[in-house]
Amino acid sequence: MNKLKRVATWMLFALLVAPAFAQPGVEQQKIAYLIASVGALHDASFIRNGAAYDAARAAEHMRLKLRFAGDRVKTAEDFITYCATRSSMSGTRYTIRFHDGRVVDSATFLRGKLAEYEAAAGHGRH
Repeated sequence: MNKLKRVATWMLFALLVAPAFAQPGVEQQKIAYLIASVGALHDASFIRNGAAYDAARAAEHMRLKLRFAGDRVKTAEDFITYCATRSSMSGTRYTIRFHDGRVVDSATFLRGKLAEYEAAAGHGRH
């Protein structure tokens, strides 16, 4: 059931995000996956400009930045660089604080998720 819920969540995010940008289909899927991965981290706080946000607000913020980035974002790596790494206003890096107290740079987390996605896709799984 939990896996079904994650797939349904990913599909919903994919439908909501897809019209916001004009990247090729594969890159759209990767970006939607990254945003869904953030949205699924309910036991983590996302630190942006010194304030903590829950997973849903962090994913929403990334979708908003993606819309504003427009055609600068052509790939999932572009998405990480332009929308999910740092504040465009202050330049401060985004971090993720997990329930166990571990803090990870958001770019590091997302690049890890992207590598997982690409490895799975390389084996015919999504």
